[in-house]
Amino acid sequence: MLKIGDEAVEALRKADQIALTEILVWQEVDRIISRRLRLPAYATWKRRRLKMLEEYRKPEHWGLDPNAMLVRELADTSDRHVLVAGAEREGPALYLAARGAAVTAVEPAEDAVERVVRAAEAAGLTERVRGYCADLGAWAPDVALHAVVCTPSAFTGLSAQDRARVIEVLQSATVDGGVHLVETIVAGTDSTVDEAFPIEELTSRYSGWTISVERSANRRETFMARKEAAVA
Repeated sequence: MLKIGDEAVEALRKADQIALTEILVWQEVDRIISRRLRLPAYATWKRRRLKMLEEYRKPEHWGLDPNAMLVRELADTSDRHVLVAGAEREGPALYLAARGAAVTAVEPAEDAVERVVRAAEAAGLTERVRGYCADLGAWAPDVALHAVVCTPSAFTGLSAQDRARVIEVLQSATVDGGVHLVETIVAGTDSTVDEAFPIEELTSRYSGWTISVERSANRRETFMARKEAAVA
């Protein structure tokens, strides 16, 4: 660093200027470092960053089907709070964060949470993703939720009574018009079917919500429930 400083002073002495000030030396040092590290100019960096962010907003970038229910129903999540439970797949969490959502990722496995957080850091989405190492049976949201996205592992190990309590907590934390998406496994198509949340049980827990179920190409079903506004 001292050698770079000497180089900057020498370069400035050879240039036409009124006075050799400390500020000018700092600027010249920055210029030399940028040149040696081949750092792009701000305008170039900004153009590349905007292009990258636009790519992040595409579901395909995160391995998501552009026609999936999650993509269609949560396309407009800017400045909204979304919970992704069972975050063993970072795609949904990072996709929603790239779309402007404030995402809370909850997963019992510490390595899974770290993977989501590291992926968010690599994508420059750290400010929009919070990771919690916890299971839903021992966790509750600290903000009002606009959407909840759950994968099959989110309810692993919970009894029917525990699942009912968890859903009640999440329903209470969800604003009117909010959406819950729960991915389940079609019976007989996966060895982990015991981890699935039966559609019948989900339907019974969402009485008063608008419900729909959609089967995807990978033979999984996505349960969606939208919270209706309370009648005054």
